[in-house]
Amino acid sequence: MLESTLEKMAEKILSLDEASLTGLLEKYKARMENFDTSQEWEKAVIVFFIINSVRAKNHIFNEKVVALQKNPESAPAKPPKKGKPDLRLVK
Repeated sequence: MLESTLEKMAEKILSLDEASLTGLLEKYKARMENFDTSQEWEKAVIVFFIINSVRAKNHIFNEKVVALQKNPESAPAKPPKKGKPDLRLVK
């Protein structure tokens, strides 16, 4: 259940626009820097790091795409499927 919840959260986060998220970064950074023991402060910290994680993910993704465009031979080979082949009985 926990894993499923986290994956659903990730799907929702991935659907958000990075530019819009970046626009909120300073707001949550300021809130995070103004420590108190409230739940709102805790949420602000989580939101701040979610925004940064999306930015980091996009940065890594873009670097890898550029590297692949420069050198397509360096693309990792897809491992062969294990188990039975996907076959159907046709009559």
